[in-house]
Amino acid sequence: MNTVVERELELQLILSPERSIPVPARLTYLTNDPFAVHIAFHISSENPVNWTFARELLVEGVFRPCGHGDVRVWPTKVEGRSVVLMALSSPDGDALLEAPTAQVSAWLERTLRAVPPGSEAEQLGIDDGLAELLAPTAPTAPTAPDELWLRDPWPSDESQDGEGGYV
Repeated sequence: MNTVVERELELQLILSPERSIPVPARLTYLTNDPFAVHIAFHISSENPVNWTFARELLVEGVFRPCGHGDVRVWPTKVEGRSVVLMALSSPDGDALLEAPTAQVSAWLERTLRAVPPGSEAEQLGIDDGLAELLAPTAPTAPTAPDELWLRDPWPSDESQDGEGGYV
């Protein structure tokens, strides 16, 4: 069974130290994709801008700076409010977004109840799939001789015309 944990919230896109604009966003967590969080930013375009990154990164970023490369997350205070900052980089550009810590934390808590940390692989069934794949199989005896099985699948170059070689 797949569970979806969603939260709509308004983020702030930081344009400069003095200026930001609101950006509606949807946080989504899917138990059938247990290692990832998905964020859809609803900007003034036909389709939302979607980002996917590790749930663990966002969980840690609520408490301390983490991440490198395309996604960095860290907590801070802005005008006395606790916020989480997310720096996102892509070939199309960079964005610095501010999210209210209380709302992000409450949503993350719901995802952690749905799939506790350390149990993500169980959701995917990786261990069961590997066990099935690697399980020894009992050989089965053929019930009747199979003519194709008994023939040489790779005729030699030394075969006589019409004796299993290619003409």
